[in-house]
Amino acid sequence: MLTVETRHAIHPDHAKQMDTDTLRSNFLAGGLFASGEIRLVYTHYDRFVLGGAVPNGAPLTLGKVEETKTDTFLERREMGIVNIGETGTVSADGTSYTLAKGEVLYLGKGTGDVTFDGAGRFYITSAPAHESFPNRLIKMDECEKVAMGAAETSNKRTIKMFIHPKVMESCQLILGYTSLEDGSVWNTIPSHIHDRRMEAYLYWGMDEESRVLHLMGEPTETRHLFMSNEEAAISPPWSIHSGAGIGEYTFIWAMAGDNVDYTDMDFIQPKDMK
Repeated sequence: MLTVETRHAIHPDHAKQMDTDTLRSNFLAGGLFASGEIRLVYTHYDRFVLGGAVPNGAPLTLGKVEETKTDTFLERREMGIVNIGETGTVSADGTSYTLAKGEVLYLGKGTGDVTFDGAGRFYITSAPAHESFPNRLIKMDECEKVAMGAAETSNKRTIKMFIHPKVMESCQLILGYTSLEDGSVWNTIPSHIHDRRMEAYLYWGMDEESRVLHLMGEPTETRHLFMSNEEAAISPPWSIHSGAGIGEYTFIWAMAGDNVDYTDMDFIQPKDMK
């Protein structure tokens, strides 16, 4: 019912030497969504955890996770959950929340066991927390929306911010997602790094045959991952994160680190990348 994989932090000098399979085994997280299971990836980047829960009609409870050495997973953590499937429920701390597709649930430090149920496909993100904030279900009309890019540069997109200082307070977890408009393929151009925070991307809403070319690596030592639907990229603080996809897609971004300043980025123009 519960499986946890550990990913260790990689130095950029090491990443330069990796072949395709080694890059994928360190920075790509696939197979997160399995029917009747909770699957987590515990990273050593800011102790960030990502994963999936697919109850498929039978409840799944996330309680103790051996890797954290705490009585419950959320004893010293906060969590952001995005439902990327049909309507489902998440129960925590005596309250049941109904999540429609695309809605986000925040659970604060000390919440206790978390139970997933219904037809949802739940994307799980979590980071250590030093303070407890109220649990909150964030619906689509409550998120902060920002339009960016242009059709002429093939990157017209809408950023939806859910767990974000403009919407609510959290310790260090920030989460939202970005949707590309018809005819646009490029995300996060110009690219950037943020040395004070790590990030994870889950690509979602893609056709079975579609792929996203996800760019990573140092700005002058770029590498790439071809990624399919419901796969995640783990992005270290030293790495860029941009991409181009075939057809319609959305990516969920989640960050943890020193601050919750979404604009804390060091931009890299395309002409300066290699």
